[in-house]
Amino acid sequence: MGHAFEIGGIAVARGTRQRIALPISHTLTGLSANLMLEVVHGATDGPTVFVSAAIHGDEIAGTAIIQRLIPRIDAAQLAGTIILAPAVNIYGFIAQSRYLPDRRDLNRSFPGNPNGSLASQLAHCFFENVICRSTLGIDLHSAAVHRYNLPQVRIAAGDERLIELATVFGAPIIIESPLREGSMRQLAHERGTPMLLLEAGEALRFDRFSTEVGTRGVLRVLAHIGMLPGDDAMANVPAPSRSNRTRWVRAPRGGVSHRLRKSGDSVTRGEVLARVGGVFGEDCRDVISPIDGIVIGHATLPVVYQGDAMFHIAEVEHPERAGERIASLDFAIHAKEPAGPARPLMDEDEVEEMEADGEDTDAEASAKAARTPL
Repeated sequence: MGHAFEIGGIAVARGTRQRIALPISHTLTGLSANLMLEVVHGATDGPTVFVSAAIHGDEIAGTAIIQRLIPRIDAAQLAGTIILAPAVNIYGFIAQSRYLPDRRDLNRSFPGNPNGSLASQLAHCFFENVICRSTLGIDLHSAAVHRYNLPQVRIAAGDERLIELATVFGAPIIIESPLREGSMRQLAHERGTPMLLLEAGEALRFDRFSTEVGTRGVLRVLAHIGMLPGDDAMANVPAPSRSNRTRWVRAPRGGVSHRLRKSGDSVTRGEVLARVGGVFGEDCRDVISPIDGIVIGHATLPVVYQGDAMFHIAEVEHPERAGERIASLDFAIHAKEPAGPARPLMDEDEVEEMEADGEDTDAEASAKAARTPL
């Protein structure tokens, strides 16, 4: 039957699955806090892929995706090994917080240090036990609190293999974006491990569209690389749009906003996206799109301060066609699902850092990232 897959001192036999708790530390009550993994070790040889969620503890959309994946992956039919990590930042997950108790961002703490801060120790544990064992990673994120992201796959700029895998994933849009210092994606890039990062949905919320896009996307990728039976990966999947330039659009004044566009909508330069006025509706000012593109994220709260990031727009060719593809994908998913609550509004994971310094993820930044030796 071949070799078992060993992790954390536990051997997982071929054609079986096992849940494994890797000790990290303790909670304030003295109870154990563990990195929880489910390892599915296939009956035959193949790649090792990790699928992780809740690196930021309040980004739980990926947890729902992994929950849907678990019953759909049969160890007896699998070639290779899948490591599922539904709540990497268990501390933030419990506290419904993006950060760890020490206020550090786990996704800025890689590769970590076994003798460092709590964030550094957790990053080191995940790096040594998961990333170093894998040939491909799929990391699942969502937007910050009160923001929503249109499902989008982010990849390192100029990587043809990642473009292929992201296209197979089938999210509405692919963003070639810069790598951030200390992030899991940068670390994976440095060690030559391809990595897809899905942004979808809103912090502390589930929505059916994001969950279905994520679940189907992961399964398509696994089939495409030969881990699951069949390879109908691209059947009935609209081709994703691609972008390497995005722009934030900010509130021109503080007050109450009335949104006219949402994530997934195609927009043109000069188009009014929202209007912001005072509490009596006075001195109303328009929020204008600076480019032609697709709205890939927006704030969900109508009350804004001047300078708040309200919309995130990706520049794409033929945005009207991209909007049609998104609508067809949305319809295809909802046509096969029972009726439920309307899906929430949409936005972006790294907005807090970008808001702080007014940064845009544009073509120049992407090109710089692609040129920078890693």
